[in-house]
Amino acid sequence: MPATLAAISEHLDQLLGTRDTPDYPNAVNGVQVASRGPITKVAAAVDASERAISAAIAEHANLLLVHHGLWWAGLQPIAGSLYNRLAPLFAHDVAVYSAHLPLDRHPSLGNNVLLARALGLDPEGTFARFESIMVGVRGKTDIPTAAVLERAKAFARTHGGNAIASAFDPERRTRHWAMCTGGGASAETLDEAVDLGVDTLIVGEGPHWTAVDAPERGLVIVYAGHYATETLGVTALAEHVSQQFGIPWTFIAAPTGL
Repeated sequence: MPATLAAISEHLDQLLGTRDTPDYPNAVNGVQVASRGPITKVAAAVDASERAISAAIAEHANLLLVHHGLWWAGLQPIAGSLYNRLAPLFAHDVAVYSAHLPLDRHPSLGNNVLLARALGLDPEGTFARFESIMVGVRGKTDIPTAAVLERAKAFARTHGGNAIASAFDPERRTRHWAMCTGGGASAETLDEAVDLGVDTLIVGEGPHWTAVDAPERGLVIVYAGHYATETLGVTALAEHVSQQFGIPWTFIAAPTGL
């Protein structure tokens, strides 16, 4: 039987807990753009950008799985860049499914657990509370903080980004780490990290003041790139759909520079 958008979206909604996971209003998790025909190929991208949409169409994919969907700017006219994104989707009958926090927090396909493992870290608990859920992960280790940064740099280079860190002593060691991918450095995550005794916080990006505050609060923050840290979840999700529904998949690389 051909794979349908209805079957795939129902499966993903249940797998990710899409309907029950709180998120920012503009995330609009789940199907953002519907399609009519059977799904024959899946493309994964971090963002529902013009670049990603054009590349998916060029790859003959008619389902685009993204982490950041079409509506982050909120209510707006279907004109300009939004029109330029939507028109090709309609013209080529391409569906869009978005998974933001439901994908960040997933225990096996999520951005956080996969990034931790990619950096050689073993998650032992959760981190980064958002309303009623925990989005990130944390764990214990005993390695030089410089080694954590070098691992993050190596990862970021191969995923379209770059990693930097707040100031730290070259001899410093990381013993309790926490992670929240994407824009993970915030007042809330810094407070939570300090309360939990975390010494190294790994995020995608954060405001300048967080790097100022970090040394004064006993923290090192590793900024591994918003885009790079969120490539893993959509890749794993597309591969999962491919295996479940017997259709090919591809990853669309479209780094943002952040």
